[in-house]
Amino acid sequence: MVTNIKFGTDGWRGVIAEDYTFDSVRRAAQGTANYFVQHGARERGMVIGYDNRFASETFAAAVAEVFAANEIPVLLTETGTPTPVISYAILANQAAGAVNITASHNPPSDNGFKVRSEFGGAVDPNVLLEIEAAIPSDASGVKRLTLSDALSQERVKKFDASTAYLAHLPDMIDVAPLKNAGLNVVHDPMWGVGSGWLQNILGGGKTTVTEIHSGRNPIFPDMKRPEPIPPNTARLQETVPALNASAGCLTDGDADRVGFVAENGRFVNQLEVYALLAYYLLEIRGWRGPIVKTISTTSMLDKLGKIYDVPIYPTGVGFKYIAPKMLQVNAMIGGEESGGFAVRGHMPERDGILMSLFLLDLMTQLNKTPTQLLDHLFGIVGAHYYDRIDTPFPPERNAQVRAKIAGVTPSHIAGIKVLNINTLDGFRYEMEDGGWMLIRFSGTEPIIRVYTETTHGDKVQDILQDGLKLAGLKW
Repeated sequence: MVTNIKFGTDGWRGVIAEDYTFDSVRRAAQGTANYFVQHGARERGMVIGYDNRFASETFAAAVAEVFAANEIPVLLTETGTPTPVISYAILANQAAGAVNITASHNPPSDNGFKVRSEFGGAVDPNVLLEIEAAIPSDASGVKRLTLSDALSQERVKKFDASTAYLAHLPDMIDVAPLKNAGLNVVHDPMWGVGSGWLQNILGGGKTTVTEIHSGRNPIFPDMKRPEPIPPNTARLQETVPALNASAGCLTDGDADRVGFVAENGRFVNQLEVYALLAYYLLEIRGWRGPIVKTISTTSMLDKLGKIYDVPIYPTGVGFKYIAPKMLQVNAMIGGEESGGFAVRGHMPERDGILMSLFLLDLMTQLNKTPTQLLDHLFGIVGAHYYDRIDTPFPPERNAQVRAKIAGVTPSHIAGIKVLNINTLDGFRYEMEDGGWMLIRFSGTEPIIRVYTETTHGDKVQDILQDGLKLAGLKW
């Protein structure tokens, strides 16, 4: 059976050897080549990179073979490379775009195919539709030149993408104060391509970086998946207080997302991290400009926007919406609930490495622990409480459940009055306390998510349970 390739929230992902096969990857590559040939790829070339997942380097080579056969010059990374580093290589080499072989935070059974545009960020959803339409229906429509021939003919060249990224890093942050701050940092790269990066950047001074889950292991032991949220953070949450560390940072499998753990082992959730990063840029760095956020992330940004007089632009979930909006409004920062954040002057692409440095710099500049930073933040915007429930859900039931949810207009959720229902991406119930509850179907996995953020700490689970009931997942 021929795989039907559909691009979700961030690219196409599938189960290795089931729907994610060499034939299907080559078909996806041919569709991508067809699109980019019409948009300057033969003159400018394309970047191809990959992560530490099973056979990622071999799948990346298969993509390079297809591009080379389509007379597209290819820069192929020498080794597994963080997504933000691959994306920056597009800018550094003035390439037409990139393909990145990664399934990011998905389970070890999966791999994926991300497409990036000339500005280094996710391509517009309309472009993804054009690429999908250009994918041949079977392998007979795929052009291919063996990698050895492509290398000998110099249609494919291997390169080290880290050089340009590290040369650009001083434009974004002065790491010298961080090196000399004497911080004791624990970094969990979650067996991904972020291994060694914080150690290399911050090494040589008084600050120390200790790694756990370091190196390559495609089955991701000690965690369900390389996603920087609980329960995958358990080991880091134990290690930070055990080592009397200043903080813990996580980067996911492809190092484009960030997680943060306080000195006492408390997980600082993704919404809190986004608010801290926005505060850091506004207050410490003195930046000004629009903030772009998905509807699944924090209302603390709206409060900061009012305090600092900067506009807030909500989008659907995924950087395929965030990146174009950031470019359109020249945003200061853009981000989402999953822990991915991008900033102006860099590229409209998530970067877990740079965001880790920003969080550590915020600690250093204010001389505060992560716990003290949260107390400081809540003193400005008030305390906010967040959680989410992910439930396996067959995609074929989406239409049925959407219709069911759309047919109900609750006046209250967990006893809190509902003021508005936003259907930009899923069903977001905005409540009178400034909080919200969102029911949304994942664009990358067969699951349904129910999220909430509220100022009532004792209402979090009640809100989530009411959300499950609305979706027909609980009675």
